[in-house]
Amino acid sequence: SATDVLYQWSANAAAASARLAPSPSPSPLPPELEGRSGVDGGQYLVQNDSQFDYGNESLDYYQQQMVGNHCRQMEANMTYWNLTCESPLDYALPLYGYCMPFLMLITIISNTLIVLVLSKKSMATPTNFVLMGMAICDMLTVIFPAPGLWYMYTFGNHYKPLHPVSMCLAYSIFNELMPAMCHTISVWLTLALAVQRYIYVCHAPMARTWCTMPRVKRCTFYIALLAFLHQLPRFFDRTYMPLYIEWNGEETEVCHLETSLWVHKYLGEDLYYTSYYLFRVLFVHLLPCIILVTLNILLFTALRQAQERRKLLFRENRKKECKKLRESNCTTLMLIVVVSVFLLAEIPIAVVTAMHIVSSLIIEFLDYGLANICIMLTNFFLVVSYPINFGIYCGMSRQFRETFKEIFLGRLMGKKDSSTKYSMVTGARTCTNTNETVL
Repeated sequence: SATDVLYQWSANAAAASARLAPSPSPSPLPPELEGRSGVDGGQYLVQNDSQFDYGNESLDYYQQQMVGNHCRQMEANMTYWNLTCESPLDYALPLYGYCMPFLMLITIISNTLIVLVLSKKSMATPTNFVLMGMAICDMLTVIFPAPGLWYMYTFGNHYKPLHPVSMCLAYSIFNELMPAMCHTISVWLTLALAVQRYIYVCHAPMARTWCTMPRVKRCTFYIALLAFLHQLPRFFDRTYMPLYIEWNGEETEVCHLETSLWVHKYLGEDLYYTSYYLFRVLFVHLLPCIILVTLNILLFTALRQAQERRKLLFRENRKKECKKLRESNCTTLMLIVVVSVFLLAEIPIAVVTAMHIVSSLIIEFLDYGLANICIMLTNFFLVVSYPINFGIYCGMSRQFRETFKEIFLGRLMGKKDSSTKYSMVTGARTCTNTNETVL
């Protein structure tokens, strides 16, 4: 149905949204669960059949949670939030529990270094401001869910009931909503970066008007505000109610989730969730990816033409113009690489999300068990892509390396010549070689 939804950040959120957004025309249940339904038509998720050994206590709980071969997430005809049911643990444990902490640490270190370097006064250009904003958003995307992932998967508490109600609310905010908002800002900033570079390369006279620092700062603010407003209803569209179940022989409080009354009263679940996710699919995933691919092709074409023009200038012994064009080409190439790495991680998410919308609205064909695994893998590789930008900047930007050395090594590497500074608006004054650029 239109309201069986996938969250962008994790398979956990995907499973939660299927329960939180029930529909009058639910997806077919497996034969074993025919005739059984949760509160307000909540959906059941088919889990993998593998058994896990977490020690006696956790194994007992896991066995308690299995009804036949399906995970138990209801008590006395009331659904509750059961994290054991919400992701295939043979994927979630190694990815979220063991690999993700190291990736988070590497991302935090690398992006902190990027912010330190790009925030220097000598690096203050419109392009660098956008790159710094991207680094901050990517870092926050992994920082917000870190405590929840560590507690649930690294420390092996995923099998325990999530309680009290305030913990369920905090887990939802920091593991689902805040990462989605930060990632949305990062996507739109990447799009702004590509548009900005396209103006510099293909419409240079416009750059002095449209690509100034004040305009870029205002654009960044509007992007952050729009992403916040897009995500704001999600903070209030669910109600968390305490529910008591028997766990390990004791009465334990768990969280029962229902769609908030205002959604039913003013919009209806189908309209609300369909509008939200269609907006997200179109304006956060599909259209940005399509525009970025188009701009990358245009930039690469312009780069090839500029290289031919540079060869002509070199033959005519016009060295000064040749050096300026070489700097511009190197900067364009570096940003093409940055956008390409982003697209490699983002396009799979866009494809899976679009397939889900088609499966929900038109014809049901998607295996949601497989989709959860795909979302988990694509999100993991998205986080893998975050530290790569630091390597790109170090490998392709001479000014970035020089500023990094100045901050951490002082004057040991030699006095820096301020005449080599490069402004994306005014152009380069000098250039070193064909494989490097200054920002």
